[in-house]
Amino acid sequence: MTLSSRERVLAAINHEEPDRVPIVIGASNATGMKLAPYRGLKRLLGLEGEDRYIYDWPELGTVLPDEAVLERLHSDVRGVFDAFPAETIARNRARPPHSPFIDDWGSGQVEIEDGTWYPAVHPMADATTIDAIERYSWPDMDDPTRVAHVRAAAAALASDGRHGILATPWLLFPFERAFAMQGLEQFLMNLAVEPDFAEALLRRIAGQCKVLMGHFLDELGENVDIVKIGDDLGTEQSLLMSPSMYRRILKPIHADYIAFIKQRTRAKVFFHTDGDVFDLLDDFVEIGVDILNPVQSGSGKLGNLAEVKRRYGTNLAFCGAIDTQHVLPTGTPDEVRAEVRRAIATLGPGGGYLLAAVHTIMNEVPPENVLAMADAAVEFGSYPIRG
Repeated sequence: MTLSSRERVLAAINHEEPDRVPIVIGASNATGMKLAPYRGLKRLLGLEGEDRYIYDWPELGTVLPDEAVLERLHSDVRGVFDAFPAETIARNRARPPHSPFIDDWGSGQVEIEDGTWYPAVHPMADATTIDAIERYSWPDMDDPTRVAHVRAAAAALASDGRHGILATPWLLFPFERAFAMQGLEQFLMNLAVEPDFAEALLRRIAGQCKVLMGHFLDELGENVDIVKIGDDLGTEQSLLMSPSMYRRILKPIHADYIAFIKQRTRAKVFFHTDGDVFDLLDDFVEIGVDILNPVQSGSGKLGNLAEVKRRYGTNLAFCGAIDTQHVLPTGTPDEVRAEVRRAIATLGPGGGYLLAAVHTIMNEVPPENVLAMADAAVEFGSYPIRG
């Protein structure tokens, strides 16, 4: 029996076998694509239309795909996004061309080459004291323009009823936002040498995020299936902090944040974290993560997809696993098909798998490989899964 996309997504995240593995493309920055492959796709498909960006944020560079593209890619989800405050949008639209983009937190990006932006504005780079945190001009998370559109957008998707609804508020969550405020190296150093300051900064950021998340969830109401949060915690071969430091400092913050969300919605919690985070998977299960993304299949112990599925497939659903470092950018369409088949055969049995690229489909990825990924997911993803 053929299911609707929403039925397919709900079955998978509840660890049931749907008719085929769901496909997640274009519902967030972590599951989206950059402009070059998107324009290439539109050329291949003979589609025209204005290029749009998620969060109306060209400097981020992740497109908001047209519905026709999402349909052709068989994407089973649609995203609901928050927005920058109206003042932030107006200020950045009026700034001189090629000048830094500064967000509502005071951090920002600089253009390192034409059209390519890099996070390089860190307003608290020199801060090391609690007083500096208290004196900082923190953004107003009660600004209604952040979520003014959310209720109508979610209601429209729910009324249509065809697709899973993945709510993706743009929050650089506590750890990543601390990087944005201080710079990666500086904040990691402060974790080691100024731990009281580092923890206080994380907790202040988490408090800000909870205020906005509360408003966001209020506007969504019941019209949401999955809520995305996350913090990048790993590199290709290790964690950015030791497991003991994570459990002492950041895990309680994540646990509190997830509890806050689950008190307000029945939606599943989708946790995005890059790198080899295998050693934290028990912790994620304990604090209430429902869906792990992006399952960076080329990273250390997390690359052993069979072991990940065997040990955690009962408690975690998985979204991702299609390699964006090697296979998608440099492989042939046949190699992409083989990667898709491998991931589905390993993670798909019993449900609990949503196919997606490992993070954003970058500019180096040929559009033919994006189509190969989507079409192979349909070809090989029908249940019962065969290896």
